[in-house]
Amino acid sequence: MITKDARRLRVGILGCGPIAQFAHLDACVKARNADLYAICDAAPDLLARMAATYEPTRTFADYDAMLADPDVEAVIIAVSDAYHVPMAMRALEAGKHVLCEKPIGTSVAEGEALRDAVNRSGRSLQVGHMKRFDPGLEAARDFVRDEMGELLALKAWYCDSTHRYTNTDAVQPLPVTSKLARKPSGNPKADLAQYFMLAHGSHLVDTARFLCGEITEVRARLSTRFGAYCWFVETSFANGTLGHLDLTVAVRMDWHEGFQLYGEHGSILAKTYNPWFYRSSDVEIFSEKDATYRRPLGADGHFFRRQLEGFAEAVLDGAPMRGADVEDGLASIRAMVAIAQSVRSGDSVRLADVTGAV
Repeated sequence: MITKDARRLRVGILGCGPIAQFAHLDACVKARNADLYAICDAAPDLLARMAATYEPTRTFADYDAMLADPDVEAVIIAVSDAYHVPMAMRALEAGKHVLCEKPIGTSVAEGEALRDAVNRSGRSLQVGHMKRFDPGLEAARDFVRDEMGELLALKAWYCDSTHRYTNTDAVQPLPVTSKLARKPSGNPKADLAQYFMLAHGSHLVDTARFLCGEITEVRARLSTRFGAYCWFVETSFANGTLGHLDLTVAVRMDWHEGFQLYGEHGSILAKTYNPWFYRSSDVEIFSEKDATYRRPLGADGHFFRRQLEGFAEAVLDGAPMRGADVEDGLASIRAMVAIAQSVRSGDSVRLADVTGAV
């Protein structure tokens, strides 16, 4: 049984497409400290179907009308990447808190403009890097923070699988779609390197930053063969840690994601599962002080619900934001732009120097 808190954040979701259906609608229904107050979509048939299924208090066909509702306290932006920044900025200007799907934007200029809008608004903005709410990764981060001492090296990989849809189609409901859905101009998959970096590389970069802190410089190579894309990225962190990031789409094997992290007082080995399995990462933490391993169970693997609850705690209770904030989102954009520029030039690229788009 789901037990709800007495005071709950009233949330409006923009967009009723697949990511909302697979993640955010369910998260709002299940979150202990948030409610699905409103949904908004330009497609009337899709809006009606989701309203009948999830029974929000209000439905809107017009985004500005939802933002004008004083009872909407926060908005989840669950639409295409091209709409993230403008829709988030309109919500902030209307005085709403924002939880926005990743990536927060597609260019450094967009990220900087959104950061400035957040600072002007006085409202909270959290980026949907839900892997920060994976209990296994949280346990790893806690060990890094509290016991690991100086970090030496990180090896992290995010390898999508040719069999991912065979797996996910078996566990996900068929998404409800509409011919009236509003889509950005152009084909987001026209440039697959950019598309894969934004969709998958953003997760890999944020996980690396979550564990090891600020990335200062990258040197990247890209190989494309038989329809597959593979980035190897040498990574320098501000704390002196060396990194190697592997982004491959798609490997001819099962989903392959995880990391190894070596430090002064221990090491961590992690295996991460396809997020739609809602399964916490398997994490083995070795502590040098007593030469023992421990492996957190992490039974609660609903990352999307957990990220919404963390967001609501920050808004309602003034708790520190546990998720990625707008500065984290901007740093991810800078890292992805730097990787793309390094691939083109063959040189190392400092994140502080980059401009332009991914």
